[in-house]
Amino acid sequence: MTAERKRGAREKFLLGGIVVRAGLSKADRAFLLGGLLELARVAPGSSEHRRLCDIGEGAFKAPLPGAAETRTLETAEWH
Repeated sequence: MTAERKRGAREKFLLGGIVVRAGLSKADRAFLLGGLLELARVAPGSSEHRRLCDIGEGAFKAPLPGAAETRTLETAEWH
């Protein structure tokens, strides 16, 4: 596997983990894509963007339910 393919696979794995962390692993794919497309319309730096970032940062810091010791997605490497 090339380094580029490994990088792409890791990115997909991490993004999938975010879907699971949000409790959406069983959600309809069209619903998920629609929600993501709506999020893409939120202007970076806007009050709505900051509000959503605050919610996400809090969720990354919260322990996973039922996990004694957790490695949060926040600590995962993205490169």
